[in-house]
Amino acid sequence: MVDYRLLSLLKIVETGSFSKAANQLGLSQPAVSQHIKQLEEYWDVKIFEHAHNRFTLTSEGELIVRYAQRVAALSNNLKQTLRNEREQIRSLTIGITHTAESSAIIEALAAYTDQFDHLNLKILTNTTDNLYTMLSSFELDFAFVEGKIADSAFRYMMLDTDCLVLAVPPDHRLAKQSIISINQLKKERLILRLPNSNTRSLFSTSLESQGLRIDEFNVAMEIDSVASIKDLVRRGFGVSILAKSACMDEIKKGKLVALSVENLSMMREINIVYPQGFEHLDFLNGIVKKYNEMQRK
Repeated sequence: MVDYRLLSLLKIVETGSFSKAANQLGLSQPAVSQHIKQLEEYWDVKIFEHAHNRFTLTSEGELIVRYAQRVAALSNNLKQTLRNEREQIRSLTIGITHTAESSAIIEALAAYTDQFDHLNLKILTNTTDNLYTMLSSFELDFAFVEGKIADSAFRYMMLDTDCLVLAVPPDHRLAKQSIISINQLKKERLILRLPNSNTRSLFSTSLESQGLRIDEFNVAMEIDSVASIKDLVRRGFGVSILAKSACMDEIKKGKLVALSVENLSMMREINIVYPQGFEHLDFLNGIVKKYNEMQRK
């Protein structure tokens, strides 16, 4: 159960207004203001700065809000877990990156969970950084990510290895080659993932290892959606550096061709990341087993 004063704080931040927060909570505005005053007195901090009929969170206020959000998420998780215990239903919230969403992972999840009669999954797609934030605040039970970070709060189970390739349409002039040079790549019109994606970061790091910068290349478009990039490449609007796993279906159907880039090592792990204390390791092992079975077909 979340402290009612923290609920008032979260509602103020959500609505941007003391009066709106009071209305939605069914309280008077003075009562909501009193809750904030009590929090400030308890922690001996100032939560809001007021100026010109507007208010903003102080640095201490931002910290309190972040922890209040975690408390609220934990309370909701506990409520869901208790309800699942009563109803004998397991519910899991899973995070997945945009790249992993376009691979065989979703299919493996669907195939594995098909054997459970009372299992509810919620799957959320986001950037890797945001997925880690959601794991930290207990909004996710586990997530599929590329690579690892050095944080003792998380544990990993490797699902697969992957590499980045140059994806081109089958009628492209380079499609008959198995490998291309960096100079050839410089002449191509590139459609890339956004800079905050792991795919883009790995590509940039690989270039830097060869003394190159990404601004030396013809980056024509930057798009968040892997599906949109693949569609544009298929239609001949450019080529792209993508995870091979995200293109496997198109490669098998002859809609895309995957080429290696000379001197660029772009290998990485695909991992299942979960927080310490996660109780369903049997479920994760089952996903890995199903994924491997499907990859062998």
